[in-house]
Amino acid sequence: MSERPSRGISQTRLVYERLRTAIVGGRLLPGSKLNIAALAEEIEVSAGAVREGLAMLEAEALVVSEPARGYRVSPVSAVELLHLVKARIEIEKLCLAEAIRHGDLDWEGGIVSAFHRLSRVAERDPERPSQLSAEWAQSHGEFHRALVAGCPNQWLLRMHQILYQQSERYRQLSAPLSMTERDVKGEHQALVDAVLHRDIESAQALIAEHLDNTAQLLLNCPHLALSPADDASGKVAVSPA
Repeated sequence: MSERPSRGISQTRLVYERLRTAIVGGRLLPGSKLNIAALAEEIEVSAGAVREGLAMLEAEALVVSEPARGYRVSPVSAVELLHLVKARIEIEKLCLAEAIRHGDLDWEGGIVSAFHRLSRVAERDPERPSQLSAEWAQSHGEFHRALVAGCPNQWLLRMHQILYQQSERYRQLSAPLSMTERDVKGEHQALVDAVLHRDIESAQALIAEHLDNTAQLLLNCPHLALSPADDASGKVAVSPA
C-alpha cells in the first residue's frame, strides 16, 4: 500500500478503498488493531485522511471504534453470520422480484454476459488452490449485481451491495477450509433460467437456497468454529490462513 494517491482520487477515498479491499479480502483479520499513524505512513496520506476513511468504513460496519482504544477490524460471529444471511435473503428476494417485473432486454443481456464470464473463470487460485481466485470473486460479485440490476429501487440496491460486501468477507475468511463438493455453477445456472423466464417464485426460492447453502458451509468451517474462550461472548475465533 505504498503508491501515492493519483490525481482525481482523494486521500480519504484511497484509504477507504485500500482498507475495504484488505478487510473484505480477509487480509486484515477480525479484531486487528488499525493504527492511524502507521496507516498514514504506509499509504502516504495524512492522519486526517485515515480517520475520515475509517469513519466511512465504520458506517459500513467493517471497522469499529472503541473509546480510548482506537479502531479495530469488526469481529465476526456465527450469530452475526446467521442474521446477515437472513437479511440478505430477504433483500435479494425483493430485489429479484422488482428486477423481474421491471428489467428490460439490456438487463437480461447483462445477466447472460455476467454468467458467461463467471462460468469461464476458475474459482480457485491456481497457485494457491485453498484460496479463492481474485478474478472469480470479482466476477461472482458482478453476476449477483447483474441479477438485480433491473430493480428500480435504489435503496434496495444499496442495501443489497452492503450485505453482499459483508457476506464476501465471511466467504474470504472461510475459503481456505471450505473446499467441499458443491455444484455452484449449477446453482447459478438455475438462477439465470428462473430469472430469464420471469419466474419470481422460483427465483426467490433458488436465491434463498443458494445463500443458505453458502452459509452452512461457512458455519461448518473450522475458521468460524467457536472456541471455549469465545463461546461466552459469541465471537468466533478466526485463524490466519
